[in-house]
Amino acid sequence: MTEYVVAEEGELADGEHLVVQLEGREIGVFFTDGVYRAYLNWCPHQGGPVCEGRVTGTQTSCFDRETLDVAVKWDREGEILNCPWHGWEFDVNSGECLSRPKVKLPEYPVRVEDGTIIVDL
Repeated sequence: MTEYVVAEEGELADGEHLVVQLEGREIGVFFTDGVYRAYLNWCPHQGGPVCEGRVTGTQTSCFDRETLDVAVKWDREGEILNCPWHGWEFDVNSGECLSRPKVKLPEYPVRVEDGTIIVDL
């Protein structure tokens, strides 16, 4: 593995991310709840630049079969990465696709060492 310094600790505020180019690959580096994560900037759906999407929330709903009531609410604000091409949603903390449980973003090891954020390829 090759190590790459992508930023200095403190450059990303909680909930922010950046996209960097490493060895000809675009990598999104996310900082959420004090944890750094790095994903390939490639959506499994049709190859869109997923890491250039917005980090928002998602709608969740439930249906009561007895009363036929439907409840829809906005949920998980700041945890969902939306692909800008077709809107596929991914959990920014795990890389998992919300609508397809077996689909996950390719992830890279990332760590903080001596005040720098390092991604391993």
